[in-house]
Amino acid sequence: MVMICYNEAMDMEVIEVLEHCALKNYTKINNTFGKGATSGTHLGNDTWPGKNNILYIACEEKDAKQLLCCVKELRNQLGHEGIKAFVWNLEETT
Repeated sequence: MVMICYNEAMDMEVIEVLEHCALKNYTKINNTFGKGATSGTHLGNDTWPGKNNILYIACEEKDAKQLLCCVKELRNQLGHEGIKAFVWNLEETT
């Protein structure tokens, strides 16, 4: 399972990364809030503007590795906007 947390301003670029990796299935949560070490605070208000989105992608390990590489590349290109990916083992699906 890959979880990608990113600034909502990067939405189109993140979806393009999924398409590049040939991953079509995901769960998306819009308008999330948080604080990152490099991306700053996003609380969707006047003091801390901006919001984040989260994508959950259940995929094979090889696809997760490719996706991580693509996210790292995007982070290098647009790092000031904020994007982070996390991976964990998905033990069972039904």
